[in-house]
This record gives sequence, C-alpha cells and structure tokens, in this order.
Amino acid sequence: MGDVAGATPKLLRPPKIEPFWIIIVAWSLGLAGLFIYHLWTRQMPAAEAFFILGLPVYWYGILIVGGIALGALVISRLAWQRWRAAFLDAVPRELVELSVTAVSLPKSLQTKLQKQGVQTASDLLLLWGTDPRSLRLKDEERKAVQTGLAALPNFDSTWLKDAPWRIWNPEYVWNGIFICLILGLIGARLYHVFTPSPSMAAFGIESPADYFRNPQLLFNLRNGGLGIYGGLAGGALGLLYFTWRNRLPLLPWADMAAVGVALGQAFGRWGNFMNQELYGRPTNLPWAITIDPVNRLPAFAEFSTFHPAFLYESLWNFLTFGLLIWLWRRREKLLAGEMTAVYLIMYAIGRTLLETVRLDSRVVSLGGVDLPLAWATVVSILVALSMVLWIVVRRKRNSLLQTP
Repeated sequence: MGDVAGATPKLLRPPKIEPFWIIIVAWSLGLAGLFIYHLWTRQMPAAEAFFILGLPVYWYGILIVGGIALGALVISRLAWQRWRAAFLDAVPRELVELSVTAVSLPKSLQTKLQKQGVQTASDLLLLWGTDPRSLRLKDEERKAVQTGLAALPNFDSTWLKDAPWRIWNPEYVWNGIFICLILGLIGARLYHVFTPSPSMAAFGIESPADYFRNPQLLFNLRNGGLGIYGGLAGGALGLLYFTWRNRLPLLPWADMAAVGVALGQAFGRWGNFMNQELYGRPTNLPWAITIDPVNRLPAFAEFSTFHPAFLYESLWNFLTFGLLIWLWRRREKLLAGEMTAVYLIMYAIGRTLLETVRLDSRVVSLGGVDLPLAWATVVSILVALSMVLWIVVRRKRNSLLQTP
C-alpha cells in the first residue's frame, strides 16, 4: 500500500534527501581539492593527522574508519527503506490511521508511550514488531501491549511473534558490523600472509613460510599486509553467522552490504595516498603523483612521479557504487544475491585492470619460475567467472521453474 498522509509513523517518514548523499558530496569535494593541491604543489600531506598524548593518529586510519562508517550508514538506510516498505505493505490502512488511544491500555501506560513519541497505533505496532525491547516496558506492561494490539481490527497475530518488517531492522547494521569487521580483518591478514608482496622482503618476509618461522610477525600490522579478497571472505563469514543467529535472509542483506562496501572502499583507498603506498608504475602523465624518496620502492628510486593507483581504484569503486544504487532502485527485477555478484564482478574487473599498472604485487610462481601474472589477477578472474556462471545458472533454473 502507499503512504497515508499524516498517518505514516514518524520513524517511517522519508527525508527529503538521504543524509549520506550530503556526506558523499562534501567528502568527495574535499578529497578532490586535496588531490588538485598536490598536483599543483607536488607536496604530499603529512601521514599524521594529529597527536593524542604524544601518540600519532594517522590519516590512513581516519579514512579507513570513516569509509567503513559511511558504508554502514548507507547499508542502514537501505535497510530502513525495506523496513518501511515491509511495514506499509503488511499493515492495513485503517490500522495505520488509528491513534494510540485506540489501543486498549491503562492510562498510565498510554502516557508513558506518548512520552516516548508513540502517538499512533502504527507507531506502537512498528516498534513492537521490530523489537519489543525498544519500548523499555516492564513485563506486565509488555503483556498489556500484546493484549491491546491483538484486539485491534484487522490485526494479524503473527505480527506479535515475528513481524515481516523485523528482518529489515536498520539497527542490525550497527549490531552486526563488529563481527564482520573482526572476521574481515582476520581474513585480510591471512590472505596477505599466504601472498606477501615482494616489498615485505625488507622485513624478512619472502614467502608465507617466513611468517610461520617468525610468528610474532603475524600480528605486526604496522608494516602493512592486508588483502581485500581475504577481507571480503572474512566479512562474508561474519555476515553469514550474524544473519543465521538473528534469522535474517542472507542474500538480501549481502546485497545491501555490497553497496556500502563499494562506497567504503572508494573513500578508504585515499588512506594509501596519505601513506604514499600502493602507487603504480612511473609515469609523466599530468595526474601522476609525486612520491617522496623514502617511500619509493628500491627498484624505482630514481623516479619521482607514479600512476595514482589508489585513485584509479577509488574512481572504479565510485562507479561500482553508482551502478549498485541504480540496481537497488530496480531490485524487483533481480534475484536475491545478484547485486552482490555484480559487486564482485565489478571489483574483479577493476582489480585486473589495476594490476597492469600496480607495483609490488605477488606473482604466481611455478617450479621456482615467476610468471607475469599476479595472484590478485588469478583470484579476480576466478571470482568474476564464478559469479557470472552463478547468475546464469540461477536465472536459467528460475526460468524453468516458472515455465508452466
């Protein structure tokens, strides 16, 4: 059903513009200005943003954390949209329009609810169906609310136990992000451990075995060493666990998460610019970045300007984010999980292209012979092909099931 003028619960009234768009535009303009300033002056910003009690706080960390937070905000707003739609689709119009006084409740309880901003029966039903604990009621008050709601006209008793809008509660994003981040960090580290970059030789790491001969180095993240594919795998495992534990649909939540991940990567990659790392091959293109001598790889010490590999990946991730938002608005035509597959395909394509200019990538070795092929390229090709095959097979199977 559509909106009901003046009766839609306040929590479900859409803003004129989503707040994350304002943040995205402002942040993008700031970073663009910083990059233009660098091209104009050839000066790199300091890696330290500020100091707390004499300890440095790095721009790298700020940008990574900021990207994660912004991505989570986007995911929560997408969940809010599904939360809103599920409620308005399920609840009859006449019930939405009822005042909270229409619910048979003790006067003191009605007053308590109104002080919490619950003005209509739909406000009460929305919050109860999402999470009864959000109403902060005592046991006897909870029983009174259950009884009062069940007595409403056209009321579906299943809403008391498992309302259809519960599974889209936006708060799940903030509750689940920690397990996804922890497992994502572990996965990202493990991916690096098994495919260490050549520059790690400066720290005594030339193969995965070196990490296990020096176990203390496994936990030394200050020297770098996180792989995005491992991070995605670990984060996916965290999402799988969280959705299973809370009885949520995995693939639809993965689709929303993919949108936020793409945006978080787009901004987070600027941390590499601040650290003067993960730059590409030497070049004299107008948009080449200048790397200070201390941060240049030994084999390229005589060069000063390089491809801004971080910028290429950031722009590609912005493109991916835009594509996913476009698909989100047309999600009724998609199968659950296809947006996640599109994200993985897009990232794999972008990473394969990026490897043509990136330095310091671990290459595939066979019989002690290094092949002109990075491990990231191999993984990207496998990921892209498997996702394309998955989409085709599911589409074909779905078409056969719908054929009379």
